[in-house]
Amino acid sequence: MTATHHATTPTKPSPGATGERADLLQALAHHRRFLRLTTRDLTDEQAGRRTTSSELCLGGLIKHVTSVERSWVDFIQHGPEVLGDWNNMTEADWAERADEFRMLPGETLAGVLQGYAEVARRTDELVGTLPDLDLSQPLPPAPWHEPGTRWSVRRVLLHLIGETAQHAGHADIIRESLDGAKSMG
Repeated sequence: MTATHHATTPTKPSPGATGERADLLQALAHHRRFLRLTTRDLTDEQAGRRTTSSELCLGGLIKHVTSVERSWVDFIQHGPEVLGDWNNMTEADWAERADEFRMLPGETLAGVLQGYAEVARRTDELVGTLPDLDLSQPLPPAPWHEPGTRWSVRRVLLHLIGETAQHAGHADIIRESLDGAKSMG
């Protein structure tokens, strides 16, 4: 398959987003852009290739960040039940989660990027229309959540910014290992 060029334009925050909301969404858009930038001019095969000792590939990282953002937006809207109970995950649940980190047969980089763009639009629209960033939900049971902890919309957005930035860094290393290309520098 031939290499294709993919748009790297950051999403624009919702027209309803001003002040703190606009700042948070702009920070998230910035890191999304760098994550997408690591896939520029790649084929589907290259996007699915592991280049380090980890299981990560560029397409898989995009899929993972898409899934994480979708899940946390669902959490904002519907509560902890949508995140599931990490303490009771089955082998099938873990296998399904592992598929998030790789390109599966029939998946394309263009499709993965399109899914990410759709989730980003949904997040930005929701944040622009919520009445208050202080709205909160209790976190679901998980080994890494302290019982009784609640996260506000603001805290979820900060988590998404951190998650996206962290994985953009992973993606930059994978891309450099693939063909020497860098997102910055």
